[in-house]
Amino acid sequence: MASGKKVFIVGPGFIGWAVLDLLVKENYSVTGFVRRQEHADQLTASGAADTVLGDLNDTALITKHALSHDVVIHTATADHLPSVEAILEAVQQRAEKGLSTIFIHTSGTSLLDDGAVGAYKGDKVFRDDAPAEINALPDTAPHRRIDLAIVGAQKQLGDKAKIAIMIPPTIYGYNPRHGRLSIQVPVLTRYALKHGYAGHVGAGRAVESNVHVNDLARGYVALLHHLEASPSNSPSVLDNPYYFCESTGDDEPSWRDVAALIGAELHKAGLIADPEPRTIPPENYGDLFGSGTLSNLGLNSRSRAVRLRALGWRPVEKSLAESFVQDELPVILKEGGGRDWKALDGYHKAVSS
Repeated sequence: MASGKKVFIVGPGFIGWAVLDLLVKENYSVTGFVRRQEHADQLTASGAADTVLGDLNDTALITKHALSHDVVIHTATADHLPSVEAILEAVQQRAEKGLSTIFIHTSGTSLLDDGAVGAYKGDKVFRDDAPAEINALPDTAPHRRIDLAIVGAQKQLGDKAKIAIMIPPTIYGYNPRHGRLSIQVPVLTRYALKHGYAGHVGAGRAVESNVHVNDLARGYVALLHHLEASPSNSPSVLDNPYYFCESTGDDEPSWRDVAALIGAELHKAGLIADPEPRTIPPENYGDLFGSGTLSNLGLNSRSRAVRLRALGWRPVEKSLAESFVQDELPVILKEGGGRDWKALDGYHKAVSS
Protein backbone atom coordinates (compact mmCIF):
# COMPACT_ATOMS: atom_id res chain seq x y z
CA MET A 1 0.00 0.00 0.00
CA ALA A 2 1.79 3.13 -1.18
CA SER A 3 1.40 5.93 1.30
CA GLY A 4 3.48 9.06 1.69
CA LYS A 5 1.66 9.70 4.96
CA LYS A 6 3.69 11.10 7.83
CA VAL A 7 4.24 8.79 10.81
CA PHE A 8 5.71 9.85 14.15
CA ILE A 9 7.13 6.94 16.19
CA VAL A 10 7.83 7.72 19.83
CA GLY A 11 10.57 5.40 21.05
CA PRO A 12 11.49 3.34 17.97
CA GLY A 13 13.59 0.80 19.87
CA PHE A 14 13.28 -2.99 19.86
CA ILE A 15 9.65 -2.91 18.64
CA GLY A 16 9.39 0.46 16.94
CA TRP A 17 12.56 0.14 14.88
CA ALA A 18 11.15 -3.03 13.29
CA VAL A 19 7.91 -1.17 12.58
CA LEU A 20 9.86 1.74 11.07
CA ASP A 21 11.67 -0.61 8.68
CA LEU A 22 8.37 -1.92 7.33
CA LEU A 23 6.76 1.51 7.00
CA VAL A 24 9.76 2.91 5.13
CA LYS A 25 9.42 0.05 2.64
CA GLU A 26 5.82 1.16 2.07
CA ASN A 27 6.87 4.77 1.40
CA TYR A 28 5.62 6.25 4.65
CA SER A 29 7.55 9.32 5.77
CA VAL A 30 8.67 8.30 9.25
CA THR A 31 10.08 10.49 12.02
CA GLY A 32 11.63 8.82 15.06
CA PHE A 33 11.67 10.37 18.54
CA VAL A 34 14.79 9.06 20.31
CA ARG A 35 17.10 9.90 23.20
CA ARG A 36 20.52 9.41 21.62
CA GLN A 37 22.17 10.78 18.49
CA GLU A 38 23.76 7.38 17.86
CA HIS A 39 20.33 5.79 17.56
CA ALA A 40 19.06 8.70 15.48
CA ASP A 41 21.87 8.02 13.02
CA GLN A 42 20.89 4.34 12.90
CA LEU A 43 17.29 5.24 12.10
CA THR A 44 18.39 7.60 9.37
CA ALA A 45 20.39 4.73 7.87
CA SER A 46 17.19 2.65 8.01
CA GLY A 47 15.36 5.25 5.95
CA ALA A 48 13.76 7.52 8.53
CA ALA A 49 12.82 10.85 6.97
CA ASP A 50 13.71 12.69 10.15
CA THR A 51 14.67 12.17 13.79
CA VAL A 52 13.98 14.22 16.89
CA LEU A 53 16.15 14.01 20.00
CA GLY A 54 14.28 14.14 23.27
CA ASP A 55 13.16 12.42 26.44
CA LEU A 56 9.69 11.04 27.17
CA ASN A 57 9.28 13.83 29.70
CA ASP A 58 9.76 16.44 26.93
CA THR A 59 6.01 16.58 26.55
CA ALA A 60 5.83 19.92 24.74
CA LEU A 61 8.27 18.59 22.14
CA ILE A 62 6.23 15.42 21.69
CA THR A 63 3.01 17.40 21.25
CA LYS A 64 4.70 19.75 18.77
CA HIS A 65 5.81 16.95 16.47
CA ALA A 66 2.67 14.84 16.87
CA LEU A 67 0.68 17.86 15.66
CA SER A 68 2.32 17.67 12.23
CA HIS A 69 1.82 13.93 11.68
CA ASP A 70 -1.14 11.92 10.40
CA VAL A 71 -0.12 8.83 12.36
CA VAL A 72 1.48 8.52 15.80
CA ILE A 73 2.77 5.21 17.17
CA HIS A 74 4.04 4.97 20.76
CA THR A 75 6.39 2.00 21.27
CA ALA A 76 8.70 3.37 23.98
CA THR A 77 7.02 1.91 27.08
CA ALA A 78 3.58 0.89 28.28
CA ASP A 79 3.86 2.88 31.49
CA HIS A 80 4.68 6.54 30.80
CA LEU A 81 1.52 8.60 31.16
CA PRO A 82 2.94 12.11 30.44
CA SER A 83 4.15 11.12 26.95
CA VAL A 84 0.78 9.54 26.17
CA GLU A 85 -1.04 12.63 27.41
CA ALA A 86 1.23 14.75 25.21
CA ILE A 87 0.18 12.73 22.16
CA LEU A 88 -3.50 12.89 23.12
CA GLU A 89 -3.19 16.67 23.44
CA ALA A 90 -1.92 16.81 19.87
CA VAL A 91 -4.71 14.51 18.68
CA GLN A 92 -7.26 16.81 20.36
CA GLN A 93 -5.75 19.95 18.82
CA ARG A 94 -5.72 18.36 15.38
CA ALA A 95 -9.36 17.32 15.83
CA GLU A 96 -10.30 20.90 16.63
CA LYS A 97 -8.80 21.86 13.26
CA GLY A 98 -10.71 19.13 11.45
CA LEU A 99 -7.68 16.87 11.11
CA SER A 100 -8.07 13.19 11.95
CA THR A 101 -5.16 11.33 13.57
CA ILE A 102 -4.40 7.64 13.86
CA PHE A 103 -2.82 6.88 17.25
CA ILE A 104 -1.55 3.38 18.11
CA HIS A 105 -0.28 2.91 21.65
CA THR A 106 1.69 -0.06 22.96
CA SER A 107 0.41 -1.68 26.15
CA GLY A 108 1.21 -5.25 27.22
CA THR A 109 -0.46 -8.44 28.39
CA SER A 110 0.92 -8.06 31.91
CA LEU A 111 -2.41 -6.30 32.40
CA LEU A 112 -3.97 -9.80 32.40
CA ASP A 113 -1.89 -10.83 35.46
CA ASP A 114 -3.86 -13.21 37.66
CA GLY A 115 -1.45 -13.23 40.60
CA ALA A 116 -0.44 -16.86 40.05
CA VAL A 117 3.21 -16.27 41.04
CA GLY A 118 4.08 -19.31 38.93
CA ALA A 119 1.92 -21.69 40.97
CA TYR A 120 -0.44 -22.88 38.24
CA LYS A 121 -1.38 -22.68 34.58
CA GLY A 122 -4.38 -20.40 34.22
CA ASP A 123 -7.46 -21.50 32.33
CA LYS A 124 -8.53 -18.02 31.26
CA VAL A 125 -7.70 -17.10 27.68
CA PHE A 126 -8.52 -13.51 26.67
CA ARG A 127 -9.68 -12.66 23.14
CA ASP A 128 -9.46 -9.18 21.68
CA ASP A 129 -12.86 -9.51 20.05
CA ALA A 130 -14.35 -9.56 23.56
CA PRO A 131 -13.54 -6.02 24.79
CA ALA A 132 -15.90 -6.25 27.76
CA GLU A 133 -13.55 -8.75 29.40
CA ILE A 134 -10.61 -6.38 28.98
CA ASN A 135 -12.63 -3.40 30.21
CA ALA A 136 -13.55 -5.43 33.30
CA LEU A 137 -9.91 -5.74 34.37
CA PRO A 138 -9.11 -3.86 37.59
CA ASP A 139 -7.93 -0.28 37.25
CA THR A 140 -4.86 -1.31 39.28
CA ALA A 141 -3.72 -3.94 36.73
CA PRO A 142 -0.29 -3.36 35.16
CA HIS A 143 -0.42 -0.78 32.33
CA ARG A 144 -4.14 -0.22 32.94
CA ARG A 145 -3.84 3.37 34.18
CA ILE A 146 -2.36 4.46 30.86
CA ASP A 147 -4.79 2.36 28.82
CA LEU A 148 -7.73 3.92 30.67
CA ALA A 149 -6.49 7.42 29.84
CA ILE A 150 -6.44 6.44 26.16
CA VAL A 151 -9.87 4.81 26.29
CA GLY A 152 -11.27 7.92 27.98
CA ALA A 153 -9.80 10.16 25.29
CA GLN A 154 -11.18 7.92 22.57
CA LYS A 155 -14.69 8.21 24.00
CA GLN A 156 -14.36 11.99 24.19
CA LEU A 157 -13.01 12.33 20.64
CA GLY A 158 -15.44 9.88 19.07
CA ASP A 159 -15.08 9.75 15.29
CA LYS A 160 -12.64 12.69 15.23
CA ALA A 161 -9.68 10.31 15.65
CA LYS A 162 -8.83 6.64 15.22
CA ILE A 163 -7.21 5.22 18.34
CA ALA A 164 -6.01 1.67 19.03
CA ILE A 165 -4.04 -0.11 21.74
CA MET A 166 -1.66 -2.90 20.72
CA ILE A 167 -1.23 -5.41 23.55
CA PRO A 168 1.75 -7.71 22.93
CA PRO A 169 2.70 -10.66 25.16
CA THR A 170 6.28 -11.83 25.81
CA ILE A 171 8.32 -10.62 22.85
CA TYR A 172 11.29 -12.57 21.58
CA GLY A 173 13.52 -12.57 18.51
CA TYR A 174 16.67 -10.96 17.18
CA ASN A 175 17.26 -8.73 14.19
CA PRO A 176 20.96 -8.80 13.27
CA ARG A 177 20.63 -5.48 11.41
CA HIS A 178 19.52 -3.81 14.63
CA GLY A 179 21.64 -5.78 17.10
CA ARG A 180 18.96 -5.64 19.82
CA LEU A 181 17.90 -8.56 21.97
CA SER A 182 14.52 -9.17 23.55
CA ILE A 183 14.14 -8.93 27.33
CA GLN A 184 12.64 -11.75 29.41
CA VAL A 185 14.40 -14.83 27.98
CA PRO A 186 17.83 -13.16 27.70
CA VAL A 187 17.51 -11.92 31.31
CA LEU A 188 16.73 -15.47 32.47
CA THR A 189 19.70 -16.73 30.45
CA ARG A 190 22.09 -14.24 32.02
CA TYR A 191 20.72 -15.20 35.43
CA ALA A 192 21.54 -18.84 34.67
CA LEU A 193 25.06 -17.93 33.63
CA LYS A 194 25.54 -15.98 36.88
CA HIS A 195 24.05 -18.51 39.27
CA GLY A 196 24.86 -21.78 37.51
CA TYR A 197 21.29 -22.96 36.97
CA ALA A 198 18.25 -22.05 34.87
CA GLY A 199 15.47 -20.69 37.02
CA HIS A 200 11.77 -19.88 37.16
CA VAL A 201 9.45 -18.08 39.56
CA GLY A 202 7.59 -20.33 41.98
CA ALA A 203 6.70 -23.67 40.43
CA GLY A 204 7.13 -22.18 36.96
CA ARG A 205 3.71 -23.40 35.81
CA ALA A 206 2.35 -20.00 34.75
CA VAL A 207 1.91 -19.45 31.02
CA GLU A 208 2.27 -16.33 28.88
CA SER A 209 1.64 -16.14 25.15
CA ASN A 210 4.54 -14.90 23.02
CA VAL A 211 5.35 -13.33 19.66
CA HIS A 212 8.43 -12.74 17.52
CA VAL A 213 9.29 -9.06 17.23
CA ASN A 214 9.11 -9.15 13.44
CA ASP A 215 5.66 -10.76 13.49
CA LEU A 216 4.62 -8.07 15.98
CA ALA A 217 5.93 -5.34 13.68
CA ARG A 218 3.83 -6.74 10.85
CA GLY A 219 0.89 -6.66 13.25
CA TYR A 220 1.30 -2.90 13.72
CA VAL A 221 1.35 -2.38 9.97
CA ALA A 222 -1.73 -4.57 9.45
CA LEU A 223 -3.51 -2.57 12.16
CA LEU A 224 -2.45 0.72 10.60
CA HIS A 225 -3.75 -0.34 7.20
CA HIS A 226 -7.05 -1.36 8.79
CA LEU A 227 -7.45 1.98 10.55
CA GLU A 228 -6.60 3.87 7.38
CA ALA A 229 -9.21 1.94 5.40
CA SER A 230 -11.98 2.05 8.02
CA PRO A 231 -14.47 4.91 8.30
CA SER A 232 -13.89 6.93 11.46
CA ASN A 233 -17.39 6.06 12.68
CA SER A 234 -16.92 2.33 12.09
CA PRO A 235 -17.86 0.16 15.11
CA SER A 236 -14.53 -1.65 14.76
CA VAL A 237 -12.82 1.69 15.43
CA LEU A 238 -15.18 3.24 17.97
CA ASP A 239 -16.27 0.25 20.03
CA ASN A 240 -13.07 -1.73 20.57
CA PRO A 241 -9.56 -0.25 20.71
CA TYR A 242 -7.82 -3.49 21.77
CA TYR A 243 -5.58 -5.70 19.65
CA PHE A 244 -3.60 -8.69 20.91
CA CYS A 245 -0.70 -9.99 18.82
CA GLU A 246 0.49 -13.51 19.69
CA SER A 247 1.92 -16.29 17.58
CA THR A 248 1.49 -19.28 19.88
CA GLY A 249 -2.18 -20.19 19.81
CA ASP A 250 -2.60 -23.12 22.20
CA ASP A 251 1.10 -24.04 22.02
CA GLU A 252 2.20 -21.91 24.96
CA PRO A 253 5.32 -22.86 26.95
CA SER A 254 5.23 -22.40 30.71
CA TRP A 255 8.02 -20.43 32.35
CA ARG A 256 9.39 -23.77 33.59
CA ASP A 257 9.48 -24.95 29.95
CA VAL A 258 11.46 -21.82 29.09
CA ALA A 259 13.86 -22.45 31.98
CA ALA A 260 14.29 -26.06 30.85
CA LEU A 261 15.18 -24.85 27.36
CA ILE A 262 17.75 -22.42 28.75
CA GLY A 263 19.19 -25.07 31.07
CA ALA A 264 19.48 -27.68 28.32
CA GLU A 265 21.27 -25.33 25.93
CA LEU A 266 23.69 -23.93 28.52
CA HIS A 267 24.46 -27.45 29.78
CA LYS A 268 25.06 -28.60 26.21
CA ALA A 269 27.49 -25.70 25.81
CA GLY A 270 29.32 -26.73 28.99
CA LEU A 271 28.38 -23.50 30.79
CA ILE A 272 26.32 -24.95 33.64
CA ALA A 273 26.73 -28.32 35.36
CA ASP A 274 23.08 -29.28 35.75
CA PRO A 275 20.36 -28.60 33.12
CA GLU A 276 17.48 -29.15 35.55
CA PRO A 277 15.57 -25.90 36.21
CA ARG A 278 15.03 -24.68 39.75
CA THR A 279 12.87 -22.19 41.61
CA ILE A 280 14.54 -18.79 41.93
CA PRO A 281 14.53 -17.55 45.55
CA PRO A 282 12.93 -14.12 46.05
CA GLU A 283 16.18 -12.72 47.43
CA ASN A 284 17.63 -13.15 43.92
CA TYR A 285 14.89 -11.18 42.14
CA GLY A 286 17.29 -8.24 41.97
CA ASP A 287 19.15 -10.24 39.32
CA LEU A 288 15.95 -10.39 37.25
CA PHE A 289 13.41 -7.54 37.28
CA GLY A 290 13.51 -6.54 40.94
CA SER A 291 10.03 -5.64 42.19
CA GLY A 292 8.68 -6.35 38.69
CA THR A 293 9.86 -9.96 38.63
CA LEU A 294 6.50 -11.53 39.51
CA SER A 295 4.62 -9.48 36.91
CA ASN A 296 7.19 -10.35 34.24
CA LEU A 297 7.86 -14.01 34.95
CA GLY A 298 5.18 -15.35 37.31
CA LEU A 299 1.87 -14.44 35.72
CA ASN A 300 -0.65 -16.25 33.58
CA SER A 301 -1.22 -14.01 30.59
CA ARG A 302 -2.92 -15.89 27.79
CA SER A 303 -4.20 -13.91 24.81
CA ARG A 304 -5.49 -14.53 21.31
CA ALA A 305 -5.02 -12.17 18.37
CA VAL A 306 -8.44 -12.82 16.87
CA ARG A 307 -8.82 -9.39 15.29
CA LEU A 308 -5.44 -9.23 13.55
CA ARG A 309 -5.94 -12.72 12.14
CA ALA A 310 -9.29 -11.58 10.79
CA LEU A 311 -7.40 -8.82 8.96
CA GLY A 312 -5.15 -11.41 7.31
CA TRP A 313 -2.16 -11.17 9.65
CA ARG A 314 -0.36 -14.45 10.30
CA PRO A 315 2.82 -15.21 12.28
CA VAL A 316 5.58 -16.52 10.03
CA GLU A 317 8.78 -16.24 12.11
CA LYS A 318 10.66 -18.86 14.13
CA SER A 319 9.21 -20.16 17.37
CA LEU A 320 10.53 -18.91 20.70
CA ALA A 321 12.66 -22.05 21.11
CA GLU A 322 14.10 -21.90 17.58
CA SER A 323 14.83 -18.20 17.88
CA PHE A 324 16.53 -18.66 21.24
CA VAL A 325 18.79 -21.50 20.13
CA GLN A 326 19.63 -20.20 16.67
CA ASP A 327 19.64 -16.42 17.10
CA GLU A 328 19.53 -15.06 20.64
CA LEU A 329 21.74 -17.46 22.63
CA PRO A 330 24.78 -17.04 20.33
CA VAL A 331 24.55 -13.26 20.79
CA ILE A 332 24.18 -13.55 24.57
CA LEU A 333 27.22 -15.82 24.80
CA LYS A 334 29.28 -13.38 22.76
CA GLU A 335 28.52 -10.84 25.48
CA GLY A 336 30.62 -13.07 27.74
CA GLY A 337 33.84 -11.97 26.11
CA GLY A 338 35.34 -9.97 28.95
CA ARG A 339 32.05 -9.86 30.87
CA ASP A 340 31.86 -10.91 34.50
CA TRP A 341 28.53 -12.73 34.67
CA LYS A 342 28.76 -12.66 38.48
CA ALA A 343 28.53 -8.87 38.37
CA LEU A 344 25.11 -8.81 36.66
CA ASP A 345 22.33 -7.25 38.69
CA GLY A 346 19.24 -7.63 36.52
CA TYR A 347 17.14 -5.48 34.19
CA HIS A 348 16.00 -2.08 35.45
CA LYS A 349 14.09 -0.57 32.51
CA ALA A 350 10.41 -0.78 31.64
CA VAL A 351 9.06 -3.93 29.96
CA SER A 352 6.00 -3.66 27.72
CA SER A 353 4.46 -7.09 28.22
